Amino acid sequence: MPIFSGLSAFPITPASPAGEVDATSMRKLLSRLVAAGVDSIGVLGSTGSYAYLSREQRRRALEVAVDEVAGRIPLIAGVGALRTDEAVKLARDAKAIGAKAGLLSAMSYLPLSQNEVFAHFTAVADQSGLPLVIYDNPGTTHFSFSTELIVRLSRHPGIVAVKYPTSSRDAIPPHLRDQRTAVGESFSLGYSGDWCCAEAMIAGADTWYSVLGGTLPVPCLQIVRAAQAGDTEEARRLDAALQPVWDLFRKYTSFRTIHEMARQLGLSKADPQRPVQPVCDAGREDVRRILAALPPAFVG
Repeated sequence: MPIFSGLSAFPITPASPAGEVDATSMRKLLSRLVAAGVDSIGVLGSTGSYAYLSREQRRRALEVAVDEVAGRIPLIAGVGALRTDEAVKLARDAKAIGAKAGLLSAMSYLPLSQNEVFAHFTAVADQSGLPLVIYDNPGTTHFSFSTELIVRLSRHPGIVAVKYPTSSRDAIPPHLRDQRTAVGESFSLGYSGDWCCAEAMIAGADTWYSVLGGTLPVPCLQIVRAAQAGDTEEARRLDAALQPVWDLFRKYTSFRTIHEMARQLGLSKADPQRPVQPVCDAGREDVRRILAALPPAFVG
């Protein structure tokens, strides 16, 4: 299975309030992903708290991941940073440590133009030599990639895929058709926003970049395999079984919810990096109730 297709599972980065990586917990999370046979692992994505960790803390997380996975599954590493030179350093680190690709967002304090983002991405690609996935995440960066910018970036040999956000299930098929027409068949088109991604895979997306898949990989992988096999009914049945989880993600955010899930499953004791707060007491009870109601095979 090529790296930029199928299920890309994004685990949390268990760490202390000061950002010190909990290697034991991280290995627990990663070993589940290897055992499930996910298609790629996304370390240091938004779920993995990349924006809250220093360069050395990111290096440590990636070193643990590379050691634990041991080449069995390709790793994609988040390399986003406010400054271009820092993103270049992070991408070089990721390549040297053993990541197969980098996930790059348009992080900024000041609003960026389309041309500024083009220059940022091409500089990181040119100066690092690490294949890049475009991370289109306007919910956190407040930057939206135009189709024209995606097309320009897709023509760069070092930029190989895009991770799109999703707004609604119904919006995905026309969006995917338009983007496929614009960039061609060789450029990988993937989606995040777990509650919409079964429909993305059914519509023909290459990749589901999944928050839940980083902690509960089995049901997410089952959805992907059903969609890839053309079994739309089964993919939707499995997705419907996860609707209570999607509801939690939308109520408490996926970031907070997945940290609490990992805690309750005994995989991590870490809270989200501050200033982000964990879910409230009612949220903890909601997570407990939903986990208990899921089929045991989903939880593992």
